[in-house]
Amino acid sequence: MANDGDGTDGTDDLAYAADRGRGILTPSDREFLLGRKTDYTDHSKKQKRNRIRRRLRNAILDFTILFESLEDRDRETVFNPDAADREAYTRGITDMLAFLHLGTMGYYTPFKDMLAEGVNKAEQELAGSDYRMVTVDFNVEPVGQIDVDAVIDKLERGAFDQLTDEELQAFVRLLAESDDFSATDLRADMKAQMSEFVERIDAANERRDRRVDELND
Repeated sequence: MANDGDGTDGTDDLAYAADRGRGILTPSDREFLLGRKTDYTDHSKKQKRNRIRRRLRNAILDFTILFESLEDRDRETVFNPDAADREAYTRGITDMLAFLHLGTMGYYTPFKDMLAEGVNKAEQELAGSDYRMVTVDFNVEPVGQIDVDAVIDKLERGAFDQLTDEELQAFVRLLAESDDFSATDLRADMKAQMSEFVERIDAANERRDRRVDELND
């Protein structure tokens, strides 16, 4: 999804900061892509895009070296940002995956196969053995129309375990887009109920553990 370039559309400001250090993109690249600098000729725009494409391709190749050779402590430091920046980095990781998924549409190796192989390689690295094998499930299923009455009936009956992930996603989206919905009011109400909710979960877990102990005696 294209960004309007001003960094004030509710996104994290860190990604759009003009004084942020160079990554794959130079500060000049960011200014160009965000439309902050527009005094380019058609020829210079073409050159700029070519340079960005070359750096992206080289960055992809660099991940082979990073995976094989970067020390664990360096990788762990990269993925342990300051608390104030965590939301921006989380969005960056999410957008990176979105970019890869979008970019590999039509690629000769399906994204899901590369994802599965990548997760397997990471698991083998953690285990220090290529005998560590895992199954990675990745499916993209569109969310279709939901039966609102059916969802509300389930909620009224307290049949939460009968709600599908698709129903939950669609219902929450519909609720959030409703003119009568107030996220601020909902936040306050839910926080007030959360302590009691957690207490009930803890009590249920304790009863379950006692029951298991009784059955094992």
